[in-house]
Amino acid sequence: MSNRPRSPGRHFLQIPGPTPIPDRVLRAIDMPVIDHRGPDFQKIAKRVLEKVKAPFKTKNPVIIFPASGTGGWEAALVNTLSPGDRVLMFETGQFATLWKTMATNLGLRPEFIESDWRIGADPAQIEARLREDKGHEIKAVCVVHNETASGTTSPLAEIRQVIDKLKHPALFFVDAVSSLGSIELRHDEWGIDVTVAGSQKGLMLPAGLAFNAVSQKALAASKNSGFKKSYWSWADMLANNANGFFPYTPATNIIYGLDVSLDLLEEEGYERIFARHKRHAEATRRAVVAWGLEVLCKDPKYYSPVVTSVLLPPGHDADAFRAIALENFNISLGTGLGRVAGKVFRIGHLADTNDLTILGALSGVEMSLELAGIPHKKAGVQAAMAYLAEEARKSTQKLAAAE
Repeated sequence: MSNRPRSPGRHFLQIPGPTPIPDRVLRAIDMPVIDHRGPDFQKIAKRVLEKVKAPFKTKNPVIIFPASGTGGWEAALVNTLSPGDRVLMFETGQFATLWKTMATNLGLRPEFIESDWRIGADPAQIEARLREDKGHEIKAVCVVHNETASGTTSPLAEIRQVIDKLKHPALFFVDAVSSLGSIELRHDEWGIDVTVAGSQKGLMLPAGLAFNAVSQKALAASKNSGFKKSYWSWADMLANNANGFFPYTPATNIIYGLDVSLDLLEEEGYERIFARHKRHAEATRRAVVAWGLEVLCKDPKYYSPVVTSVLLPPGHDADAFRAIALENFNISLGTGLGRVAGKVFRIGHLADTNDLTILGALSGVEMSLELAGIPHKKAGVQAAMAYLAEEARKSTQKLAAAE
C-alpha cells in the first residue's frame, strides 16, 4: 500500500483510448452475469447485433468477437484472403506498422507505402500503386482511418473513389478502432468491405470487444479463403448470431454496456458527436500553436478529430514531461510510439468529454510545460478558451434563430 496521500478529484485520462466510461455504461456493466445460452441474454444479443450497425452506417452484419482491435485485424485478414496474397498498406503510424507486421506473420505479402508519419493515407500514392497492378495481384487495400500514434486521419471516401476509378477488384479494409463513434464513417456508402473496430474508444467501453462490419463482397470472399481458422471464423459467428447466440462464451457484461453506449450515441446524435470532436480538436491545436509548439500532423487535410500528437523541442524528453504532468496534476497523456517515442506526447480528445474537460486538460498541459522547463508561450489555454467560447456563442445564436 502506498504512503502517498489520496489525490482528490477526478483523474484526467487524456490518452486516445481506452477512454473514460460514462456512469450509465458502468452501471450497465455492473450487473449479475446471466446464462449466455439463455433466453434473457438472447434478447439482449439480438437487440445489440442490430443496434451496432448504426455507428458503422451499414445494413450488413457486424460480427462481435471477445478480443481487442488487434483480433479484429486478424479476423479481417484470415476470413477473406489466402497465404501469399498481396495486400497494399499505407504507413500512417505505429498501428499501420503493426497491422503490416501481422500480415507478414500470417504469410501474406504486404506492400507498405512509406511515409514520415505526418500525413494520413494519400489517395494519390495509393492510386499510383494500384494503376501499376495490371494483373490485379493486390487482393486488399488496408487503411487505418484514424492513426492515434501520429494524430492523422485518412480520407476513406477519396480512397474508395480511386479504387472504383481504376476498376480494381481489391477488397477495401479499414481500421476504425479509434474513429468509430467519433469520426464520420460510412461503411456501405464508401464501399468498405471490412471495417475493424474496438470497444474502448469512441464506443466508451472497456477493452474487450472487436468488431468486423462486413460487406457482401467480403462474405463472398470468405467462402474461398485459404486460411485455416477456428476462433476467428465468420461462418461460425454468423450462424450462431442468427439465433442471438455466440459459438463460444461472449464478453457478456461488456455487451450489456454496449447496449447502453449505443443508446448514448443515438441520444446525442452522430452529427453532434462528430462536430464536438472537431471542435475539441481545433481548440487543442490552437493551444499547441499558441504555446509555440508543433503539431506532428503537418497537413490540415489529415488532422485527427480524436487525438493531437505534439512535438517537443529537441533536447526535451516527452516521457519525462508526461511523468511531471501525472505527478503534479493527475493527468495521463499519451506516450509517443515507435519512431516518435520520447519525441511527442499525445492529447486525446474523444468519447465522453466536453468543453470544460478539454480546457482542464489543456490547463494541466500548460502548467506541466512550465514545471518541465520546456520553452513555450503562456497563451495556449487562453487561445482554446476564446475559441470554445466563440463556438458556444455561435451555437446559441443559431438555436435562437431556429426558434
